[in-house]
Amino acid sequence: MQRRFLVALAALAAALCAPAFGQSGDIRIAHVYSKTGPLEAYGKQTQAGLMMGLEYATEGTMRINGRKIVVVEKDDQGKPDLGKSLLATAYSDDKADIAVGPSSSGVALAMLPVAEEYKKILLVEPAVADSITGDKWNKYIFRTGRNSSQDAISNAVALDKPGVNIATLAQDYAFGRDGVKAFKESVKQAHIVHEEYLPANTTDFTAGAQRLIDKLKDLPGRKVIWIVWAGAGNPFKIADLDLKRYGIEIATGGNILPAMVAYNQFPGMEGATYYYFGFSKNLTNLWLVTNHYTRFKSPPDFFTAGGFSAAMALVTALKKTNGDTNTNKLISTMEGMSFDTPKGKMTFRKEDHQALQSMYHFRVAPGARAGTMADLYLVKEIKPEEMSLPIRNRR
Repeated sequence: MQRRFLVALAALAAALCAPAFGQSGDIRIAHVYSKTGPLEAYGKQTQAGLMMGLEYATEGTMRINGRKIVVVEKDDQGKPDLGKSLLATAYSDDKADIAVGPSSSGVALAMLPVAEEYKKILLVEPAVADSITGDKWNKYIFRTGRNSSQDAISNAVALDKPGVNIATLAQDYAFGRDGVKAFKESVKQAHIVHEEYLPANTTDFTAGAQRLIDKLKDLPGRKVIWIVWAGAGNPFKIADLDLKRYGIEIATGGNILPAMVAYNQFPGMEGATYYYFGFSKNLTNLWLVTNHYTRFKSPPDFFTAGGFSAAMALVTALKKTNGDTNTNKLISTMEGMSFDTPKGKMTFRKEDHQALQSMYHFRVAPGARAGTMADLYLVKEIKPEEMSLPIRNRR
């Protein structure tokens, strides 16, 4: 009788302790990103920003409610099939509670069904395609990165005026096509006269540029080539074809600092960007800029801020749940949740889990010098409430 009592007592103790033990283990975050491949520069920045953001948000402890944060890195190499497989492995074998990434929109679209299959959150950063929080979305998907519509609406602010003729140059995959589609929908007064799509690995832009020139050169009024490009290749080489002879300008959105060195060739060029280290005047960005200079001897870049924002979102949510990683609890917590970032406040829209956020209308300084860091002036911070951002999912 005594032995049965002791066995029963031990079983009861184990049962009572199980829930507590289940929440006392590590918080495991998988980061699936382009550690190598065409978007390697973007991926490395995102990783640096994610780790700095986790440090900042946890005040250096890397713990939430006593639970240690462990980040598991996965290199998708920019390949959709590989990204899909790695995410499944992260959720199953690595026991990841949450995943962040990837760098590429094509990889992200392949990964979305995996999050739904495993019923785990995938926080998309920085992949941009509208379809991620649009028609391919599911309830396990959140995004701190901006989407193509946010890019497009903010860039339309700079270009959408009567008498302006615009031809677009973009990469022929989800990022480029979604970007142009959203831009076209945002333009109300200017005329879109041509769309040029080139392979993502294009290095010779001559043929595409000539088609753009032929469509624009004889038109009256202001003539602009709007470029939406990511990763390898330098589409600004089209300027070598003497666009000024035809009165053709170039316009584009923001990019990483090395890519924006080319912007100084176009003093006065306007566009809109997701982030530029000198534009945001809040304490979070001040910490990021100061510490990034100290550690890396350079300012934080476009995707560093994105990774940092993803970390801020995760830690904010996990603090609200007291470190509980239950997926349904996290979803209900994160829907409509606001959180601080280097860009200021972001809010996850309940309908599609897209982070509503500011964008920045910039102008290249008139005295910008070629070969130096992009010299951008802030024209205006475009607040979330100033952008009528479409809801594109079928929720």
